[in-house]
Amino acid sequence: MRIDKFFKLSRIIKRRTEAKKACDNSCILINGKTAKAGDIVKPLDKIEIHCRNKNLEIEVLEILEGNVSTSRSSQLYRVVKEKKKEID
Repeated sequence: MRIDKFFKLSRIIKRRTEAKKACDNSCILINGKTAKAGDIVKPLDKIEIHCRNKNLEIEVLEILEGNVSTSRSSQLYRVVKEKKKEID
């Protein structure tokens, strides 16, 4: 599944256009490599998200096609590390 679509279904980033912008700005890494919006993710991939005031590292657990309920969306990934940056 494309990473931008995975973000939308998992509700990590709610819009595919925002996920694409994050990829275009080199804020997303898949297994340590800079991601493009069309890159494919699969179970056990590690994704790092470096945005403004937050760093998030997740592991993909499951890929589902179609619509995913809100309660089910959080089961698609596991948070490995989360760090909020201090803003001066």
